[in-house]
Amino acid sequence: MIKALFSPKPLGMETGLAVIRILTGFMMAYHGLEVFDRAAMQPYATWDVIKSLPAPEFMVYLGKGIEFVSGVCFIVGAFTRVASLLMAADMLFICFVVGHGKFYYDDQHPFLFAVIAIIYFFTGPVKWALDFSIFKEKE
Repeated sequence: MIKALFSPKPLGMETGLAVIRILTGFMMAYHGLEVFDRAAMQPYATWDVIKSLPAPEFMVYLGKGIEFVSGVCFIVGAFTRVASLLMAADMLFICFVVGHGKFYYDDQHPFLFAVIAIIYFFTGPVKWALDFSIFKEKE
C-alpha cells in the first residue's frame, strides 16, 4: 500500500473520477436549484454587472438553468462533454464577468468548477454514465 502511494501510476483513477464527477454534479445542481425559486432569483437581476447585460433577467435564468442542467448531466453522466463545456463557460463568466477575475482568491469557487468541468471535457464521464448507453459504447 505504501508503495502505491508513492508510485506515479494511477490509483483507482476511473472510480475516483466518476465519484468526483457525481459529487460535482450534485454541488452544481444544488446551486442551480435557485432557478425554481423566483424570490431567490430576483436579487441577481439587480446587480449592476447583470443589469448591464442584454435581457438581464433572462441571463440570470440562463446561468442558473445551465448550473442545474449541467449538474444533473454530471450526476447521471449524460452528454458529459457538452455539459462540461456549458458548466465551464457559465463558471468562467461568473468568475471573470460577474466577479472580478481574481480566480486565485475571491473568485476561486467558480474558477475551480470550471477547471473540474474542463477535466471532464477531456476525460468524458469515465464510468457509471448514461453516455455509454446513449452512444452505445462499453465502459
